[in-house]
Amino acid sequence: MEPIKTSTPIPLKIQKHSEKEMLFVWDNHEQTKVSYFNLRFHCNCAECVDEWTRKKRITIESISKDVKPVHVEVVGRYAIQIQWTDGHKTGIYPFDFLYKLTKDVTEGKTNGSIEQ
Repeated sequence: MEPIKTSTPIPLKIQKHSEKEMLFVWDNHEQTKVSYFNLRFHCNCAECVDEWTRKKRITIESISKDVKPVHVEVVGRYAIQIQWTDGHKTGIYPFDFLYKLTKDVTEGKTNGSIEQ
């Protein structure tokens, strides 16, 4: 039986790219990267984003410029969960979200609108 094909690439490798960036190697042979700060700010868990209004509960100023992942774990076949140095650990980052965010940042289409 062949694996199920999806339109969203799946990360084959997730690793530290530098002291401030994470690298993703996707099954479509693309490589993308994103800053830890940017990734932490884009957490969409209920602690970080209001479930009803979708308004951000966190501010840029509330995140340390030096935030880093402590642990990254795959969740099922669709996402990763990251434990951060600031103690945050409830966010789940779906692969489709990660691919779009990291691809846009890598291609210079956006800096995530929060890079400082």
